[in-house]
This record gives sequence, structure tokens and C-alpha cells, in this order.
Amino acid sequence: MNKALITGGGGFVGKAIVRQLLAQDVQCLVVGRHSYPELESLGVTCRQGDISDRGFIRECCQGVDTVFHVAALAGIWGRWRDYYATNVLGTENVLAGCRAEGVGYLVYTSTPSVVFNQHSICNGDEKLPYADHFLCHYARSKVMAEQLVLAASDYELRTCAIRPHLVWGPGDPHLIPRLIDRGRKGQLRQVGNGQNLVDISYIDNVAHAHLLAADNLAGVGTASGRAYFISQAEPVNLWQWINDLFSRLDIAPIRSKISYQAAYGLGALLEGGYRLAGCQKEPQMTRFLAQQLAKSHYFSIAQARRDLNYQPLVSTEEGMERLLASLMIK
Repeated sequence: MNKALITGGGGFVGKAIVRQLLAQDVQCLVVGRHSYPELESLGVTCRQGDISDRGFIRECCQGVDTVFHVAALAGIWGRWRDYYATNVLGTENVLAGCRAEGVGYLVYTSTPSVVFNQHSICNGDEKLPYADHFLCHYARSKVMAEQLVLAASDYELRTCAIRPHLVWGPGDPHLIPRLIDRGRKGQLRQVGNGQNLVDISYIDNVAHAHLLAADNLAGVGTASGRAYFISQAEPVNLWQWINDLFSRLDIAPIRSKISYQAAYGLGALLEGGYRLAGCQKEPQMTRFLAQQLAKSHYFSIAQARRDLNYQPLVSTEEGMERLLASLMIK
């Protein structure tokens, strides 16, 4: 790998991929909607633009041998047209740019949500079918995008998809800050019986998996056209993991509880009310969120181990220590 394009390279996962590529002396071009002085100071070329602009993306693909397509509109609330424009049309544009400019390899950042069909998943693998009923636009758009990526794989452009679950670690701008904020305000309630197990994925492990996938595509190519679940290899009890984090931050543990049925019903009511009011702010509870918080969802990484030689570099405990250190908590 000589030169890589990283869409969404200014985001949490994108920056981690960039850091690991730089450590391997790979020239990096980052595409994002903002400027990234931090990355530019490291010698990264940054282009500001939108992946929904096909001409712009094609220009960015010039002279690139590998693309890491990380950019996406995430979240569980918003307008379908926005999710479709970024996650589906944006992916079409990236694929078209790769074809037009002769890029040989593309690694796509997907999500386990593409197979979440509203039921618990315990040690699921890549044989699971795509979901066919969706409670959020994000999951639906990511299914469509992943299908496009994997169907595009051939001898000219090898592609694969990485499906990390609940990415966390130092610098996380989403999951951890939200948990800490709501925990300190006493706004969190356990949803369900508290026995659900979930996969989590430390940020450096996620980036490592992306690089392993790119190496495979450029080498033996056994990953071509395939998707891979990525995690810590051992699920955690979601509520125990959150409370362990809270205890180390001197935040009171979550004691308030709500049944899954009540949370799901509340989510339905809030969704309806927000839609009627035309509110773009995400409700504090949705049906999709209730399911994610109450049900188990963890996956086998056997296929990633076999094809990519993936193994978590950072254990969950070590990751927690690094996270706490980054928050300046002893």
C-alpha cells in the first residue's frame, strides 16, 4: 500500500486508521466535510468536500491504490433522504471513483446493525441474513451500502466490509461522552432484565482490522466480497460494563430500571410525537434504542481470525485503563 484515501478520515474510526497507516509510512489523503489541522500537521493531505459529489470523489481517487470508506451519516434519528444521500449515494460515488481511477482495493466500514432483525443474536456469524425490517434509517441505508460494496468486488476492484460493534476508547466523541453525561445527570435507566450480553470494539482493534483487510485484498484476496464481524472476542454484560466505567469515574451506578416493553412503548410514543412536531432532535428513547439496550447482540470473529488473521491487540481491561487515562482519571 502506497497511497490510501480515507473518507471520513477526520472521524473517530477514520483518524485511528490514518494513525496506523502513517505508522506504516503510507501516504494518506483524507476526505471530510471539515478541515483537520491536527491531521495536516502530521503530513496528511486533507480535502474538504461531500461524498455525495461524484466528481469530487473521483478527483480524490486519482493516484490512490486503496480506499478506506469510513464516512457515513450515523445515528438513529433523522430524514431518510439524508441517510440515503450520504450512506447509499455516497457509497455509489466512491465505488464509481474507484472504477474510474483504477483503485484496486476498497475496505468499507459497516455495522452489525445490518443483520439486526429485532431479536437477540448470540454468537452470530456472517451467514446471518440481512435484516428486512428496520426501525431506523441508519441500519436500512447501511444494508444497502454494504450490498453495493460486496457486489462490486471483482478482479479489478477487490472489496470487503468490516462490521465493528460499539466502538469505544480514547477520543470517542459519541458513546462514552453520552454515557458519562447522562450518568452524571442521573438520566440513565436499565432497560430490560440487565442480563443482555453485547460486543464492544476498542478503537485500535477496529483500525487494525481495517488494515489487515486491506493487506488481504492486496495479497491472497480471500476477503474479497466478504463481510467480517470485529469485536474484543468476548462479549460483556452491557449494564455491568457501564456501571464498572461509572464506578471508576465516581459516578453513581444505574439503579433505576424500566422493562423492555415499557421502553419500547415509550419509544414509539416519542417517535410519533417528534414526527408530528417536525423535531429533528433525537428522542431520548426510540424503539430501536430500546431493543439495542435490552437484547443481546454478540458475534463470532472466527471468519476474521481465519481470513484476516485478526486478533484483538488491546484487551477490554487494557482499553478501559487507556480510556480512563485519557480522561485524566487515576
